Amino acid sequence: MPYDHRKTPLRTRVLLRGPALALAAAGCCAALAGCGASQASPSDGRSTRGAEDAPTAATPSGGPDGAGTPAASPGAAGASLAGRTVVLDPGHNPGNFRHAKEINQKVNIGTNRKECDTTGTSTNAGYTEAAFTLDVTHRLRDLLTARGAEVVLTHDADRPWGPCIDERAKIGNAARADAVVSVHADGSAVGHRGFHVILPARVREGAADTAKIVGPSRELGERIADRFARATGTAPSNYLGSGTGLDVRDDLGGLNLSTVPKVFVECGNMRDPKDAELLTSAAWRQKAAQGMADGIATYLRG
Repeated sequence: MPYDHRKTPLRTRVLLRGPALALAAAGCCAALAGCGASQASPSDGRSTRGAEDAPTAATPSGGPDGAGTPAASPGAAGASLAGRTVVLDPGHNPGNFRHAKEINQKVNIGTNRKECDTTGTSTNAGYTEAAFTLDVTHRLRDLLTARGAEVVLTHDADRPWGPCIDERAKIGNAARADAVVSVHADGSAVGHRGFHVILPARVREGAADTAKIVGPSRELGERIADRFARATGTAPSNYLGSGTGLDVRDDLGGLNLSTVPKVFVECGNMRDPKDAELLTSAAWRQKAAQGMADGIATYLRG
């Protein structure tokens, strides 16, 4: 449940793995160094394909190289998020590559069974997606808690591997989050550039029923795509989503099993040298976190 932040405005929680999915307080962690081996396939079993719907387009303020001057986000910075709970899900875990047996075990995602998790992708120079997502998540957490939000992390590199994709969804559900954002970077072909936000499709099969979250998740995704483009000056994906920066998926357990509004943000393509240059820049990662924070704030303000 949301906490009252009028007396304690800065609060971050990490929902730890356990039988009762207990909540525990967690402090800020040091920035994570890059890890070793990784795979170039997209995370959570993700594949690259076009959008299934025709969402609203996001308009960037700069070109694909992020050279433009980011536009301001009107009103977002001063908005209070007291009493609202946001779950942040850093894609993958730096230790996953040491636990192939564990992360390759299949879990139920409602529509079928998929691997617990993957190692994620990396740049050609070895900067891992797991390191990237944790860094951006820490920046995003700080921006949201400064606005009074209660922030829950699915993990903080405080466990050897995981959590699995089904457990990640359960953490957001257990927190009764007002919004869940899973932070990722893609691993596509050279020349494929830009960000995109993955939205849940309407799914009703087995343990999956997304009927109640499709609408609010789309609104959350549209707000984030718009503010992300403004803050970073980067363009939406040129390889899926028809220039909208939005993609609808029915094959991701993290979305299928969610009962609260949730999206995935693919901040760029780590396998493209130009995108990789942005993703490895601390200044650009701060802009990316700012864009997501502004998008989440405008969504929560309604």
